Amino acid sequence: MALASLYCRALSGVDAPEVLVEVHLSTGLPSFSLVGLPETSVKEAKERVRSAITNSNFKFPFNKKITVNLAPANLAKEGGRFDLAIALAILIASEQLSEIKAKQFECFAELTLAGNLRPIDGVIPCVLAAKSAHRAVIVCPENQHETALTGVQSYVASCLTDVCAFFQDLKKLPSAQVKEKPLLKEQPDMCDVLGQEQAKRVLEIAAVGGHNLLLVGPPGTGKSMLAARFMTLLPPLCEEHALQTAAIYSVCGKTREDWYQPPYRSPHHSASSVALVGGGGKPKPGEISLSHRGVLFLDELPEFPRAVLDSLRQPLETNEVTISRAANQVTFPANFQLIGAMNPSPCGHISGELRRSTPDQVLRYLGRLSGPFLDRFSLSIMVPLLPKGLLASSQTGSKLKGETSTQIKQRVLKARSRQLQRQDKLNHNLSTQEIAEFCRLSEQDALFLEEAINKMGLSIRAWHSLLKVARSIADLAESETVERQHLLESLNYRAMDRLLKNIS
Repeated sequence: MALASLYCRALSGVDAPEVLVEVHLSTGLPSFSLVGLPETSVKEAKERVRSAITNSNFKFPFNKKITVNLAPANLAKEGGRFDLAIALAILIASEQLSEIKAKQFECFAELTLAGNLRPIDGVIPCVLAAKSAHRAVIVCPENQHETALTGVQSYVASCLTDVCAFFQDLKKLPSAQVKEKPLLKEQPDMCDVLGQEQAKRVLEIAAVGGHNLLLVGPPGTGKSMLAARFMTLLPPLCEEHALQTAAIYSVCGKTREDWYQPPYRSPHHSASSVALVGGGGKPKPGEISLSHRGVLFLDELPEFPRAVLDSLRQPLETNEVTISRAANQVTFPANFQLIGAMNPSPCGHISGELRRSTPDQVLRYLGRLSGPFLDRFSLSIMVPLLPKGLLASSQTGSKLKGETSTQIKQRVLKARSRQLQRQDKLNHNLSTQEIAEFCRLSEQDALFLEEAINKMGLSIRAWHSLLKVARSIADLAESETVERQHLLESLNYRAMDRLLKNIS
């Protein structure tokens, strides 16, 4: 047989479109041509494949004109993921290997010159796409952990010779195995935070409804500490969401150790727009996509460039980000919960003896954050300095510890369960029509809330945010309806609006 074809996968964002690897051997001037819009790393596969076949004790058809086509031709191909499929197709076309069994598999691996298999990025999207096509997969040992977690039938081979022996029924390949979980580190707990009961209450509400949260306060009051412990209040991911998140990490060449733990990302304030949102010549996911189904924590919020923060506004609304390039357009999921932390002024203090900033300096400092961006935070509170005597009491052994994360998490899970039974989504994701249905107010309460937002100068988006937060508070209170007390508490968590109004 002078013609052979096998299946492989390219990468386009978090999708893995099918690629048919076709090989034709013909007479003529000996050559090795690779077509189908290959990039440089794919073109170099010719040298890797030639050496791998020779060093695996197979005969490379040096006296033939070899044409390798990667179809479809209009889809850009990159990386070494096609090496193994090209090598196998050449061996089939030169009648050194049978095509019958090979057609049932998709092979994803780069080849070394010695014929060993090396890992590739983005193996999870490839494996999930192969499952939809009803084919099994073959991967290298380094990729087997991710592959096994998907539940797709997959086999592990360490070299080209093992794969060929498997296709000839001369050897059995082991199934992909999940590696042992590392010993879990001691998790931080909410009871480690002294005082700050209001902040803990707000974190609980944010965890219940998936609301974005802004923590404002002087340095050293525990804002970052509270944010780090927020993750202990969240439930584990379901299998579908865990796969979505793992696929994004796989595209970036990363592996998630704790599969079902929601991701937590905390980039430095020097991060660029591309690092945060994603992009590049070959678009890759940014921090907002790496925190998909989890939390993105931005500390020292005003230190981020204003344009970088404003680039988050659209993904926060649509839960995805589309990166457009001249050649193609890639969409990455970005359904994340945003938590920000900042000082109220350049000196860190907004009042008292420690204040050294003038009102103009404070306004310029807060002006680094645009109003539309701040409007995306449904909750904002002041995290004050601890009252005198609290630290001394903690050193003398007094019982000052509050509730543990486990205790708070139980209430969060119960309230989330109420939401999912009622509307099949978290309160933060309610549409305008769903807000009218599930956050219905009495006539007196509706007039009260409208008067309140008019006095505070809030937008219509803030109106919807207040209703969503009030719905979460009502769920914690196990109330079927949103009442005045829930609205009052939600209005109390608009610290940033009050701060801007007082300064101006």
